[in-house]
Amino acid sequence: MTDQTFLLPDLGEGLTDAVIAEWRVQVGDTVTVDQVIVEVETAKAAVEVPVPFAGTVIELHGEVGSTLAVGTPLITVRAEEQAGSGNVLIGYGTGEPDRPRRRRTPVGATKVISPVVRKLARDNGVDVASLPATGFGGVITRADVERSLTQPDTSSQDRTAITGVRKAIADKLSTSRREIPDATTWVDVDATALLDARRCIQDATARKVSLLALLARFTVAALRQFPELNSSVDTARSEVIRYRHVNLGIAAQTPRGLMVPVIDNADQLDLLRLSDVLTEATASARDGTLPPARLTGGTFTLNNYGVFGVDGSTPIINHPEAAILGVGRIIDRPWVVDGEVTARKMTQVSLSFDHRVCDGGTAGGFLRLFADFIENPIAALARL
Repeated sequence: MTDQTFLLPDLGEGLTDAVIAEWRVQVGDTVTVDQVIVEVETAKAAVEVPVPFAGTVIELHGEVGSTLAVGTPLITVRAEEQAGSGNVLIGYGTGEPDRPRRRRTPVGATKVISPVVRKLARDNGVDVASLPATGFGGVITRADVERSLTQPDTSSQDRTAITGVRKAIADKLSTSRREIPDATTWVDVDATALLDARRCIQDATARKVSLLALLARFTVAALRQFPELNSSVDTARSEVIRYRHVNLGIAAQTPRGLMVPVIDNADQLDLLRLSDVLTEATASARDGTLPPARLTGGTFTLNNYGVFGVDGSTPIINHPEAAILGVGRIIDRPWVVDGEVTARKMTQVSLSFDHRVCDGGTAGGFLRLFADFIENPIAALARL
């Protein structure tokens, strides 16, 4: 019999570890070549991992929830010999291995505590049975009781390990806050004409066009006029990298956490095609079927947090990008039009930008142009 240990393979996209989400086999199960044995969760997606050989599972190298590094043992499989030699050795055998002796749990010595220390513990609600005794001969000292009083009470706390997608989000946003000197600017926008334009487009094309698609189209149009924001900073070489095309990231809330599917070359897509691609990408992100490759390579991110019923935000830049655009909910508000106060469909848009790539004039110019597109979609046609 031959034991073969399968190592956690390289899952691509520079991933260095994965969290075991679900074992599909148990010790003693028989597996075949290319059978899926485990589902792991990386910083990008959930991945099913097949085993490259057949046999009987004799060891699983990790429990559900544990993190394994790429290249470390994942599973050990014992391959059965296909045929014997036919010869029988007489007088020689394999002795039964010694059974491990069960260790007896030593009976702990009785804890000793003085009446004074016992009263101190009782007055403060301390369970002396749970205290470590540091005094000579197993004596619980005053210091033992006082030490327990300074420790936080964790009985009402629930702790959860930061792993998988949550860890990837935490790492990326922490890096953004640590490395990028960001600033945020915002403006209130009258979106009444935008909603009217959307209805006209849907009537004319007999197609459903999402507001997100219109906002995405306006975003790439504004980036043509302000390409400084479609960039990133190479800190090692002190250079700004400006991208010729817009790979537009769309922030999407999913059951696994925040994910940002990327629409490559979004500036090359017309409105209807962009609407279709956005719908497919966000749906795939939510149901967990979006490949990891489609979650990387973005050059600018659009965040429609209005779907959560909020007005404004100061979004954190999706490192290593240079800017992120946020759009709040659209609601009825009083607004002055031609000197008259009237009810209009209002929203708030905000832009967080990397102050290393541009100054407030550029950021404000981009945001004002984007707002103008929303308020006057017909004028946006000249830039599309």
